Amino acid sequence: MTSVAPTDTSSIGGDLRVHRLGYGAMQLPGPGVWGEPADPEAARHVVRAAVEQGVDSIDTADSYGPFVSERIVAEALHPYPEGLVIATKAGLTRQGPGY
Repeated sequence: MTSVAPTDTSSIGGDLRVHRLGYGAMQLPGPGVWGEPADPEAARHVVRAAVEQGVDSIDTADSYGPFVSERIVAEALHPYPEGLVIATKAGLTRQGPGY
């Protein structure tokens, strides 16, 4: 398995350095980015594996699920490792699966 190279970084806001390869958590919820995943433990495992391989930035949103993605990330990683950046988007509402 290949890990993220420590030199492949980017700056967020000018002073926060993270690896260029992050993890987008949109697919953690169920089909259509809605509801619970079929296998919640597998979803938590995916998040932990990403961080174990050097991912230090996770992108999520309260509309993924809704609220499912953020909860899975918290369940998988809290207490959060030092240096981990979790970016979340708030305010977007979705009316159902696939929207």
